[in-house]
Amino acid sequence: MRAEHQGSPEPLTRLSSSILANLKHRGPLAISELAAIEGVQAQSLTRVVQELERQGRVARRRSSTDKRRQDIAVTEAGEQALREHVRDGNAWLASALARTLTPAERGLLRLAGELMQQLALVDLDLTERTAPEEDGRRPGEEGRAR
Repeated sequence: MRAEHQGSPEPLTRLSSSILANLKHRGPLAISELAAIEGVQAQSLTRVVQELERQGRVARRRSSTDKRRQDIAVTEAGEQALREHVRDGNAWLASALARTLTPAERGLLRLAGELMQQLALVDLDLTERTAPEEDGRRPGEEGRAR
């Protein structure tokens, strides 16, 4: 996928969109926390966060729990930029799927997505109870054909 989406005057990069998404979903974070989430050094994020701040997409504020710490928070403009970025990405993907895949392939992709959603809902504590036995069947599948 493209690193930037065209259409807005200042498109989001992958890193800036990831920063905004993390702030939206996790709430205000210190730059060190953001860096740990992104898997980069704090110094590497400073320039990106400064640019997002210049654009009005994030704001710095003193932490309510530690006055020495500054938290970075997403602003309404940042949330709007993120919504536009996601919308543009979804439109690009839908167009690429329609142009590239046959209806049958799109159906298979839809089915694969549904199966992945089912897997995401599996309770990890059930792993031992539902692990395949030596014959490759799970407990309770004795009569089911493969």
